[in-house]
Amino acid sequence: MIKKIIVTSLIVLGSSTLLFAQDKLKKMPGYERYIEIAPKIRGSVKGGSLSVTWNKTGNSFEYNNDGKRVKYDVKSGKTTEIGAAVQPDWSHYYNRPQRGRQYASADSPDGKLKAFTKDRNMYISDNTGNNTITITNEGNTENQIKYGIATWVYGEELDQITAMWWSPDSKKIAFYKFNEKGSKKYYVLYDQTKIQNSVEIEAYPKVGAKNLPVDLLVYDLETQQTITLDTRNGKPYHDGDLGTYLYDIAWSPDGKELLFHSTNRKQNIMEFKAADPNTGKTRVIVREEWLPSFTVNSPEIHILKDGKRFIWASERSGYKNYYLYDFSGELIKPLTQHSFEVSEIVKVDDKQGKLFYMARSGDNHMKMQLHCVKLNGTKDLRLTDPNYHHSVSISSDSKYIVDVAQTHDIPPFTNLLNAKGKVLKKLANSDTSEFEKLGLKKVEVFTFTSADKKTKLHGMLHFPSNFDPNKKYPVLLSIYGGPSTHGFRETFKTPDALTEFGFLVVNLDGRNVGGRGKRLLDQLYGNLGIVEMDDFAEGIKSLYDRPYFDKDKVGVFGTSYGGTTAATSLLRFPEVYHAAVANSAVTDWRNYDN
Repeated sequence: MIKKIIVTSLIVLGSSTLLFAQDKLKKMPGYERYIEIAPKIRGSVKGGSLSVTWNKTGNSFEYNNDGKRVKYDVKSGKTTEIGAAVQPDWSHYYNRPQRGRQYASADSPDGKLKAFTKDRNMYISDNTGNNTITITNEGNTENQIKYGIATWVYGEELDQITAMWWSPDSKKIAFYKFNEKGSKKYYVLYDQTKIQNSVEIEAYPKVGAKNLPVDLLVYDLETQQTITLDTRNGKPYHDGDLGTYLYDIAWSPDGKELLFHSTNRKQNIMEFKAADPNTGKTRVIVREEWLPSFTVNSPEIHILKDGKRFIWASERSGYKNYYLYDFSGELIKPLTQHSFEVSEIVKVDDKQGKLFYMARSGDNHMKMQLHCVKLNGTKDLRLTDPNYHHSVSISSDSKYIVDVAQTHDIPPFTNLLNAKGKVLKKLANSDTSEFEKLGLKKVEVFTFTSADKKTKLHGMLHFPSNFDPNKKYPVLLSIYGGPSTHGFRETFKTPDALTEFGFLVVNLDGRNVGGRGKRLLDQLYGNLGIVEMDDFAEGIKSLYDRPYFDKDKVGVFGTSYGGTTAATSLLRFPEVYHAAVANSAVTDWRNYDN
């Protein structure tokens, strides 16, 4: 009874403290201004960015405008209202598996069959759910084997949301097998607000413990036989070796091989492999190796329409570039050989033999530019203005480009370009009248030198609408800071609403930043919580000479890795930071995903 009273008292005390904090917030200077402006800031710049859908011939496109659907004819330059605005379809997102999980079933390409996992085993039924056949029967909690489902780290860290894969002819089904024997278990409590709670037991090895052995199996519907693919060159599973992780599974276009990625535990060697589903034999198509730190888990890949060649993204030169391969594993040609990074493939025109892609070749690494190169690696041209950041949509016939251009302090505008990048017409401009009416200040970009005394880094500074340079302002560093992320961007950014409480808000990049080459990120490898935190502190110090920057009142906050950054920064640099809020922080690397 005494324990009950103590627990009840703590709950009431906690609730009272929370309510008190909420009441206190309402009394803070700037609260009324914040409540008034915060909902208006995001929509204070309107109309400059068009998201278009091209028709099949490339002579017109459609877009939403003020609640209407509009069609634009490229040749005549005329716009026509054709109905109500089309709302985006988010069903593919909402129908995804829960975080860290995979789909429990898969329909065959011919629509006649359904493969599914149940109670740790694999089954196939007809599309009505009848005439079920059993593929595996060894899966259960007693022997700790499961089929057609993956472990937590596959969904959470490798983005593997599927665990079974039909061949294009619907005659074979590939699927995962995981062995949990010897793995430590993690217990997750559910329904804790109900009278009767429940528990989910997850095989979840912590850092340093052995991973779960994984295999890929293929079931042949005609022979009714299952084989295990030789994913490790005839060797048994050994934690740490190549084959520790098997993921990104898909059938080849002709259905003759099963394609997958294999990497070691350190993830500094990765192989793109192909397996014969009849014999189980595998071969290496592409091998990537970056021993100073890590390879990219899932390199960008685009298979050409002939089904025999593919474009492969690699950082082997120290920068992400594109390479043309065939499925025998022969490198046909490097398509790009830049000392800056390519970003993503926009379009491949197989008929014209051209690759359109975005690259970080603007005035700085965050100003994305559209390039075009022939599939023989010649005539690489930048098609956009390097003074701006660009996002593009290319017509079906590759003759026209709809280009949205902007910078951190120039709101977006949309132009129609020809295939050579010449501006044919301005399609839309941003309306900033509400932005100006609210008295909002544009975000400022600044540069500073990292803790290594040689690397140039970027930051962003947000001001309140009533900013007075003669006053001193407390500072909030809003941070994430994880590897290959960005605090600085060249998309137009409205000021953080928290500034209306009377703060300056800062965003920073460190040597954690992506898009500037592999060797910069190498410095972070094995030094998480050191290198990037040193740089963030230098970024804050670089603002000390501004008379309105109160260096004695600097707070830092963030979520996930940002929570780790906030807590670590306060502990390591108490002379720089004076308060921190660490939300969902990883406070001990030993408790993170293995």
